[in-house]
Amino acid sequence: MSGRGRHRVLLGMAPGVGKTFRMLQEGHAEVAAGRDVVIGYLEPHDRPETSAQAEGLEMVPRRIVEYGSTSLPDMDLEAILRRRPELALVDELAHTNAEGMEHAKRYMDVEELLVSGIDVISTVNVQHLESLNDQIADLTGVRVRETLPDSILARADEVVLIDLTPEDLIARLQEGKVYAQDRVGAALNSFFKVEYLSTLREIALRQVAEEVESKRLSVTEPVRDRDRLSDPAKSRTYAEHLLALVTPGPVSQRLIRRAWRSAQRLGADLDLLWVAPPGTAESDETPEVAAMQRLVAVLGARLIIETSDEFVLTVQRVAAKRGATYILLGPPRARTGTDRFRQPLIDALLEAVPGVDIRIVTDPNLRESGAR
Repeated sequence: MSGRGRHRVLLGMAPGVGKTFRMLQEGHAEVAAGRDVVIGYLEPHDRPETSAQAEGLEMVPRRIVEYGSTSLPDMDLEAILRRRPELALVDELAHTNAEGMEHAKRYMDVEELLVSGIDVISTVNVQHLESLNDQIADLTGVRVRETLPDSILARADEVVLIDLTPEDLIARLQEGKVYAQDRVGAALNSFFKVEYLSTLREIALRQVAEEVESKRLSVTEPVRDRDRLSDPAKSRTYAEHLLALVTPGPVSQRLIRRAWRSAQRLGADLDLLWVAPPGTAESDETPEVAAMQRLVAVLGARLIIETSDEFVLTVQRVAAKRGATYILLGPPRARTGTDRFRQPLIDALLEAVPGVDIRIVTDPNLRESGAR
């Protein structure tokens, strides 16, 4: 076994569409083809069909982690590495590991398996993607706590949508094939509404389409390193580049996620610029700054911090240096008078960066923060 393993991700719109069942089916097919396959981690959710489908496949025993007075079962990464199968089946890619494990998240475990040359088939629902966290919360009223970077899907060798109509999924739920009967009523009144599921399905379909298009472009167009040019402004010849103007605050994460999604749709590199007030030191790390830096790291973007009271001139300089083709900023704060829509700021930016498209995010949930 040599080289990096291949990663195939089975993506669904919601629990119960059949991701785990499909993963096990593919495992059986690989065994029939003569490959060495193990179940690295399986979460059957007390679904008899899923448990029956796992029969005949070798399962690596779970590792039990003692956490206070609780025993938590989790994937045993070291045992899988010692076993060294050709293919490992790993359920629930976005899972947060118990304290004391090798890595904080299961996708990190999977990365180690891939680096070791082991192929992986994994499962995840679209609502766990970090960049969609706000969109899913707005839709369902539920903030998903277990997320994974979108880059995990971007780096996967294949992303496959496990599709099911909302009506068919609700029928499965009512038949007790998703959750136990005592949980069905609550599920139907919350996450499993037709309108929610329809939107989640559209999001999942769009996500897979974007991944397919991204992989197609990576094959048909040379991968370009934005830093390999001595004059980054010339990078406009090669790729789009989005510069988002951010400020630490309660809703900064929403703007960062929107910027990241916009960059993905544009096929653009992403920089985030915070023009901090004079006197701000990088060592003065508030919870808001720390949260912003963590999210930027998870998404794989670049955060640029400039200390200046010359906002427009700083944006102009950074935009030129980074070769920006788009500038993204949040909507204006609610104000009174002619300054309400910050037209002077927008006019100043248009004059300072001619040829660069300026886009304003029209999200009422961002109105508290504005661009700066």
